[in-house]
Amino acid sequence: MTLVKLYFTPALLLLALSCPFWEVSHSKPVTSKGRMDDSCVFYARALLENITDALTQARLFSGINCTRQNMELNLESRTPTVCSPQGSTCSGITTSAFDQDSCLTDIGKDLSHYYKFLSAQPDPDNLIGSSVLYSLRELMEMGCFHKTLTMPLCFFKALVERSVTFNERLSLCKVMKGFHVRTVTINRAIGYMNLGEHAS
Repeated sequence: MTLVKLYFTPALLLLALSCPFWEVSHSKPVTSKGRMDDSCVFYARALLENITDALTQARLFSGINCTRQNMELNLESRTPTVCSPQGSTCSGITTSAFDQDSCLTDIGKDLSHYYKFLSAQPDPDNLIGSSVLYSLRELMEMGCFHKTLTMPLCFFKALVERSVTFNERLSLCKVMKGFHVRTVTINRAIGYMNLGEHAS
């Protein structure tokens, strides 16, 4: 099994400090129904770290200043809204209740959406496949969201091995930036469910 290195990056620091209602650094055993397993927390963090690292890879975005590009989010899910913890005011609106099923459903939509997109991208240097796509697949296969994924993993296309056009690199940059932001949200939600407070 390949080990994924974890570091404290600015993204992970922001994840832990940006809102007091989100706690992502605790790791507790599963003690009640509805509680997220510790392994899901680990693989979600690994995914975030790999996306953060991929966004710094110049070879992925040759000829593009990716930091200046807008991000493209998956608009087919409502993960930031439905995964807000009970009592959260991070979005300016206090959340009265936490619906775990809706949160898991929308996280599953996000993971399927980004896996489908990334697996269709040219990746001649295997920069996506060996890091982001690998850790994304591991998270999906952990069983954290299997019941909510919109399509089986076997339906996804293999990575395309050919040169990458400028427009493809630009699109990848924008989508990866959106995926990074969405993965921060997913990590927060998984951390909240790992604590089990919503199920008490």
